[in-house]
Amino acid sequence: MSPPLLRLGAVLSTMAMISNWMSQTLPSLVGLNTTTRLSTPDTLEASSLVLPISPKEGWQVYSSAQDPDGRCICTVVAPEQNLCSRDAKSRQLRQLLEKVQNMSQSIEVLNLRTQRDFQYVLKMETQMKGLKAKFRQIEDDRKTLMTKHFQELRGKMDELLPLIPVLEQYKTDAKLITQFKEEIRNLSAVLTGIQEEIGAYDYEELHQRVLSLETRLRDCMKKLTCGKLMKITGPITVKTSGTRFGAWMTDPLASEKNNRVWYMDSYTNNKIVREYKSMADFVSGAESRTYNLPFKWAGTNHVVYNGSLYFNKYQSNIIIKYSFDLGRVLAQRSLEYAGFHNVYPYTWGGFSDIDLMADEIGLWAVYATNQNAGNIVISQLNQDTLEVTKSWSTGYPKRSAGESFMICGTLYVTNSHLTGAKVYYSYSTKTSTYEYTDIPFHNQYFHISMLDYNARDRALYAWNNGHQVLFNVTLFHIIKTEDDT
Repeated sequence: MSPPLLRLGAVLSTMAMISNWMSQTLPSLVGLNTTTRLSTPDTLEASSLVLPISPKEGWQVYSSAQDPDGRCICTVVAPEQNLCSRDAKSRQLRQLLEKVQNMSQSIEVLNLRTQRDFQYVLKMETQMKGLKAKFRQIEDDRKTLMTKHFQELRGKMDELLPLIPVLEQYKTDAKLITQFKEEIRNLSAVLTGIQEEIGAYDYEELHQRVLSLETRLRDCMKKLTCGKLMKITGPITVKTSGTRFGAWMTDPLASEKNNRVWYMDSYTNNKIVREYKSMADFVSGAESRTYNLPFKWAGTNHVVYNGSLYFNKYQSNIIIKYSFDLGRVLAQRSLEYAGFHNVYPYTWGGFSDIDLMADEIGLWAVYATNQNAGNIVISQLNQDTLEVTKSWSTGYPKRSAGESFMICGTLYVTNSHLTGAKVYYSYSTKTSTYEYTDIPFHNQYFHISMLDYNARDRALYAWNNGHQVLFNVTLFHIIKTEDDT
């Protein structure tokens, strides 16, 4: 039992004892201790009887009792007013009244305490009920949270399952990598020794060991096959310039020292290409050269590949190859059956019927034909003659695609050019199979009119509503083993 309940019980017990004491003691305080029945002129009956005393002689205690609330009630008969105040019974009565008053005050205090403790008990009862409800809610929430966490863990496990075969392949080269690490440690120790004592080791022999290790590492890197797109992060805003639509790019086959940037504003009625020697010059606006093409281009889906610009000639399905170094057209060819001039564009329009792109494998054209019911067709092109070497017909409608790009022979298609766009569909030219994907990316400026992959930079170049931005890509590589060669 709680302390407030104990105090309440003690108070009630004390009040009962006081009431019992008063019923037994009050008659004796005035000298009346008989137990015979007294019949008064009013024929009243008392619970504690006294001797028959005339009202003229003094006060008479008629009864004492306890009301339902635990208070003591005394009934007396008053004497006539001509009674002398110095009478002995008057003094007894005054003493009795003083004691009754004292006891009434004590009872009142006890009553106040009782009421206070009772309210405290009620309050504690409410709090206990509240705590009980909270504990019940916590128990229910715990079950809900456990279910939620279980589902999250299960989802993560499902995401990790595809990694198991890849990890198994990584194990096959674990010993080779361990050997490389050991040789690097040995070389590091040798180099440290050379720093301490120059000439103590044959430099030529050390140099040969470094070259050998470098060759072996390069051979190991060659075992890395093309990667599968797993994630897109960013974007990084490089510059804000031009109209709402346009294209900018670098050459994926250029050397490490060649970092030229090409800039083509608008999707039609233009044939001016601006060149910048480096990304820094592009950001600052320091042009190094301007090219005036012999034809206007259509759309924004151009590509620079091995020093030449490939673009779609305006109001046609003709592909043009233009050499920057020579400043002239090297080849042009019609892309058979390809729709053009907004017949099969991307969702944003802009004469984006024919999309030219490049990846680790080579040069590609993505378009749609009537023969394929307006669905996307992928064609690999000969970079010199522009002839189609092989084609794949997909089942994805070109008009439902926001943009697309190639990585390692796989076409990745977005479902929109607006906010909320994601990579929704992919088609592998290696296996001639497709799958639906869910790879989101942040369309920061709400409208994408160009999205192309650069194999050298391992990045996506995008024109995002007058902003030139870069997206980083995460690719999943698989190591070739000796059994695969």
